[in-house]
Amino acid sequence: MQLELRHLQAVLRIAEAGSLGGAARRLGVSQPALSAQLRRIERVTGGELFVRGRGGVEPTALGQFVLARARRVLSEMDALGAEARAFSTGGPLRLGCILLVLLDGLLAQTDLSMSGREIAVDLEDSVTALARMLGAGRYDAIVYGEVNDHEVPLPEGTLARTLIPKEPFGIRLSARHRLAGLDRVDLADLAGEPWMTPVEDDDGGPEALVAACAEAGFSPSLRYRITDRKMHYDLIAAGRAVSLSQPTAPTAEGTVLRPLVGSPITGRIRLAWNRSALSAGQAQQLYRAAGRAYLANVDNNPFHREWWDAHPEVHPVID
Repeated sequence: MQLELRHLQAVLRIAEAGSLGGAARRLGVSQPALSAQLRRIERVTGGELFVRGRGGVEPTALGQFVLARARRVLSEMDALGAEARAFSTGGPLRLGCILLVLLDGLLAQTDLSMSGREIAVDLEDSVTALARMLGAGRYDAIVYGEVNDHEVPLPEGTLARTLIPKEPFGIRLSARHRLAGLDRVDLADLAGEPWMTPVEDDDGGPEALVAACAEAGFSPSLRYRITDRKMHYDLIAAGRAVSLSQPTAPTAEGTVLRPLVGSPITGRIRLAWNRSALSAGQAQQLYRAAGRAYLANVDNNPFHREWWDAHPEVHPVID
């Protein structure tokens, strides 16, 4: 038997899952079948690749060597597929996004023309839909958010990288609101207010809001769910609702954006891509463009600039 790409992928999945059972589920095969395949691979490589440890299976010294080579080979194959696809189709890179503040700046980045490829962008309200369509091949890459500890499951064949590991959400109020003059707003003081429901309902946002409000001693009245930005801001300016907001959000007439005491709700921004559609170099270009787009909005609100400067560990690496 000769080693094939599927054998290298199986070894990687076992290492990633930390168990044969977990790897079998990811690969869509039975555990006995995967165990038998591993024994055949080990006969070719000349020794055991994994041993059972306290937390599952762990790679041996030989296993570490094979894993390093497997990652290199599979990475080269992914790059070959991505570059060949771009060369043969000549079509645009298909990017899916949720409505993040950095989106406008991302589209304005001139280096988004990667090796002559144009960018086609679609907006979605659902992070789950974004991930599903990435796995189905409708999108080559997606930019999305996660709130607090929520993690969006990604399909097989994709890679992900965190752009912004943490940003503290603020609260948008009418400029005439009784709390508008404060430097910081205590969430408990918003009990009884009508709220805008977060547009994305599967990024952990609604759950994080309800949990934070419960910790503050009340249950939020989730009255509106509006995707149109102007209507969203107009309702807040009129004093009919308050809403969570990214700290990089721009000013909106008749409203103010204030940080929450204790930062009870935080967001995270991530980039994911299909390994067969984007090479590592193209993914890095997209990451840098998104990072520059985010940085262009840091000064939209003085409180976020102050927080940002005090937390260099969350800055994207775009050099």
